[in-house]
Amino acid sequence: MKPFLQSLLELWRHLGLNQRVSLVLATLAVIGVATGLVLWSRQPDYQLLYGRLSDKDTAAIVTMLQSQNIPHQISPGGGSIYVPAEQVHRLRMDLAGKGLPSGDGVGFEIFDKGQFGLSDFVQRTNYTRAIQGELARTIAQLDGVVHARVMIVQPENRLLLTDQGSKTTASVFIELSSPRIEPEAVNSIRHLVANSVQGLSVDDVAVVDQRGRVLSADLKEDPTLGNATSLIRYRQQVEEYFARKVESMLLPVVGAGNAVVRVSAEIDNEAATTTEERFDPASAVIRSQTDTEDVTSSTETRRSGGAVGVAANTPDSPTPTPTEASPTVTNSQNRKNHTLAYEINRTTSSVKHNPGTIKSLTAAIFVAARAPATGTAASTPRTQEEIDRLRRIVLNALGIKGAAGQNLDDVVSVQETPFQAPVADAIAEKTQTDTRVQGWVEAGVRYLAVAIALVAFFLFYRLLRNQRPEPVPVELLNPAAQAGGRGASPAAFTPDMLNELIRQKPANVGTALRDWVATKNN
Repeated sequence: MKPFLQSLLELWRHLGLNQRVSLVLATLAVIGVATGLVLWSRQPDYQLLYGRLSDKDTAAIVTMLQSQNIPHQISPGGGSIYVPAEQVHRLRMDLAGKGLPSGDGVGFEIFDKGQFGLSDFVQRTNYTRAIQGELARTIAQLDGVVHARVMIVQPENRLLLTDQGSKTTASVFIELSSPRIEPEAVNSIRHLVANSVQGLSVDDVAVVDQRGRVLSADLKEDPTLGNATSLIRYRQQVEEYFARKVESMLLPVVGAGNAVVRVSAEIDNEAATTTEERFDPASAVIRSQTDTEDVTSSTETRRSGGAVGVAANTPDSPTPTPTEASPTVTNSQNRKNHTLAYEINRTTSSVKHNPGTIKSLTAAIFVAARAPATGTAASTPRTQEEIDRLRRIVLNALGIKGAAGQNLDDVVSVQETPFQAPVADAIAEKTQTDTRVQGWVEAGVRYLAVAIALVAFFLFYRLLRNQRPEPVPVELLNPAAQAGGRGASPAAFTPDMLNELIRQKPANVGTALRDWVATKNN
């Protein structure tokens, strides 16, 4: 070990100032890189414990971690906490046992502890608070929603109802991470809240964001299409349905991404009820028929003579004997009555027209040009017959029947045109390229320190290799020569002097011997 140190010291003495500075800087660089690698390898791998936390939950979790002396990191926004990877699952179980994170508000854990002596009003209030808290936590889990609050208003239960018009309503406040949210997400929030509260209708749920926009105003159902928003939404649904229907017919023929379909629908938004009553005198029918026949027959006998006066009319008086025959008169009467009642044919119809009837449909279709065949540079355009065949397919898919004298080109327009490079493919390619570059950058950063250390070690090695000691002639070390005698003979150089020279300057002696041997051989 000592000869090695002596050789290094000897080498250091023969180096110039610039060489010494370069050697010191290279040594410091290697030491710094090695130290950085050691520290970086010993640094713990932090992973996400919980994200999107409220300030209250963040403070509680940080306090718990500090009490257990667990290293942790907090994101700049304060909503995420990172801990060493090997402790993530254990800490989540420990925090869950302590009810953390609790989220904003309270949930059904409010009933975990028994509370006696509470009134019915307090119990109903706690139940409403629990539902509001659970709904807020659930809504906050949606993509794009950072924070949510739910307020539910239910009519008071009374034995005698005084206000029949009161109903359950709810309002939801959401804080978005992006400027806008999809209507499907808003509609899911409305249905989630409506199906969680008894007696709550979907249209009675209002959703508001942090910018003061009522997101649920355009989603209320309007069966009569009375407002413009409902009519536009219904028209969009109809047009999208027919566009998808036509596109599904064309894609197997022209290929995916080679057709653009737009359908325009004319919607009747008027609601009317028509009542019609018709009479048809020509189709009269017998309603009733009555036949009546009266036959009357009467016989009258007339008497002649007899007593006249009171005695003749007395019941007990004897009946006088007629003196001659009495005449007889017979009356007979026959009467027939025939009655017919006719009814005029009457037709009464009531027709109710609801809005939403499709008056007409038109379609505009762009079809991409055919791809060039193998071995050709240009594509072959479609013939007019092929374009007409595609038009008939679209007409049948839309259910349009051409009237007499109607130009079908005005109803369905089909044009063939070359398409530009799809924007989606360009975006996907750019995203893929960015992802690949990002992966390279991450890999480069990961191995940069190792590369720097290897480069520094290689430079240091090259520097040591190039710093050869200058050859020193053996004659200069001759004591006689050092005494100043130029004419002294080199034969005075003894083995003891050579041994002393090797002991003092082995590197110079080795170099001198190699040069001397090379000179002798030449």
